[in-house]
Amino acid sequence: MPLYWRVCLINGLVFVVGTAALALAPVTVSATVLVSEAVVLVLGLIGIVVLNSVLLRTSLAPLDRLIRLMDTVDLQRPGRRLPESGTGAVGQLVRGFNAMLERLETERGRSNAKALEAQEAERHRIARELHDEIGQGLTAVLLGLKQLSSRVPAAVQLELMEVQETARATLDEVGGVARRLRPGVLEDLGLQSALASLATDFSSHGMQVRRITSPGLPDLGSERELVIYRVAQEALTNAARHSKARTVRLSLQRQGMTVILAVDDDGIGLRGAEEGTGIRGMRERALLIGAELTVGPGESGTSVRLTVPLEAGR
Repeated sequence: MPLYWRVCLINGLVFVVGTAALALAPVTVSATVLVSEAVVLVLGLIGIVVLNSVLLRTSLAPLDRLIRLMDTVDLQRPGRRLPESGTGAVGQLVRGFNAMLERLETERGRSNAKALEAQEAERHRIARELHDEIGQGLTAVLLGLKQLSSRVPAAVQLELMEVQETARATLDEVGGVARRLRPGVLEDLGLQSALASLATDFSSHGMQVRRITSPGLPDLGSERELVIYRVAQEALTNAARHSKARTVRLSLQRQGMTVILAVDDDGIGLRGAEEGTGIRGMRERALLIGAELTVGPGESGTSVRLTVPLEAGR
């Protein structure tokens, strides 16, 4: 039944009940309404209004739940659905909304997968160009400066050495950027070695990173390992750049049928700040592999948890 006719039916039913009660009740109304009669009329009116509101509230309650869900739905936290009950217009609306959420989440997952795949490909291309072109160019500059140092006057050798050091530092920085863009150690040596290298890189920039990994971790596959690595990389970057942390605990351990990556820092914490693009990017990556990401206050700073489910038999 359409919602309009359902409301009309409820109101008509209430009017019929009120009319029947007025006709059957031993109550009369004088030409000049007495106080007792006014009291009876007011009570009857209140009863009709209450009955009408209860019936309407019961009929439209699923619509209210739908509106509340629409106000709070977040595609980065999928899986929220309304219970599907009833065959009326409201029930059809709830089922249609649940089906729309399912399609949106599916399409968003596919789009994000393609976007992240393109992003990783672009990272690899830029890292390769940095290594092959800029890196080799700077290496040639260093070799040229080294050969030139033996033929210049002693008065300018100090300045030449400073230029060499600047070129060497630039070459190291380019190599670091290339490694961050494309984690070659992840492809060559595996996840634990990649996390160890990541912890060493951040420790060399003034932040102490304590790494804890449990032995015998199962093979997670290249896609899951890349997601874990990128989440750890982003969490450490946030700790160094925004949290002003001095010590970070990085752990990767198995718990039952899950592998949990935990990054805890002793920084200033979130302080009620809204999630930025970095955290949203971590959530998008977690959704790709069916993992759950939680970011919140820790014991002394910010705590990041990535819970990755394992496949049966691992």
